Amino acid sequence: MPSIHPTAVLHPGAQIADDCTVGPYCVLGEHVVLGPRTVLHSHVVLEGHTILGSDNEVFPFACLGGKTQDLKYRGGITHVRIGDHNVFREYCTVHAATADGQATVVGSHNHFLAYTHLAHDVQVGNHVIMSNVATLAGHVTVEDHVVIGGLAAVHQFCRIGRHAMIGGCSKVVQDVAPFMMADGSPAETRFINKVGLERAGFTPDAISQLTKAYKVLFRSGLTTANALARIESEVGDSPEVRHLVAFTQSSERGLAK
Repeated sequence: MPSIHPTAVLHPGAQIADDCTVGPYCVLGEHVVLGPRTVLHSHVVLEGHTILGSDNEVFPFACLGGKTQDLKYRGGITHVRIGDHNVFREYCTVHAATADGQATVVGSHNHFLAYTHLAHDVQVGNHVIMSNVATLAGHVTVEDHVVIGGLAAVHQFCRIGRHAMIGGCSKVVQDVAPFMMADGSPAETRFINKVGLERAGFTPDAISQLTKAYKVLFRSGLTTANALARIESEVGDSPEVRHLVAFTQSSERGLAK
């Protein structure tokens, strides 16, 4: 049986795995699902159609699954789907999607520090770290292995490419390319995320190719289309460079340069 503190308030319809821990004064709604070995410390609120996978840890006063703040909400059933091995620190908020049948989705092995906010329809990958008070607006997409500094804010519909790093207090209003480091208000791409890539085990050759691609895309003065053509013709054809090119080609808001 799960370990449930007597002060917790659980709807009879909530589904709780046998080895979960639900601490004092937690509140779980009717359509909440808790996967194996998930721990809710205390004063946690889970509501809406919210599913947590296995081995998640949620700290006091976090609220997951709340109704979207989007004024376009017109009713219907919306969802929050969370994977495995995530940490949600104090006062973290994750809101459900806006349109009927849609979902806010969080992957696995992510770490969301205190006061972070994930708005409606956000799509977050795996191994993401958001530092204190970092905020994702609606419809933001964050790829894998991204680090977002404290007090940074990401505008609606922006995308953050994998292995990117966002500096603290940055205001992100355009897409941040994968493998890059962006900072400022508005955020600008400063250089490749060299230290992060080295720590992640990228080879010196891959980092060298990304450095060359960065110089062409962000420092050559070429238009984006001409820069991409030059990268494809002059820079090595590594998987990382291909992903950078594909990400840039699919950008609708343009890159933060």
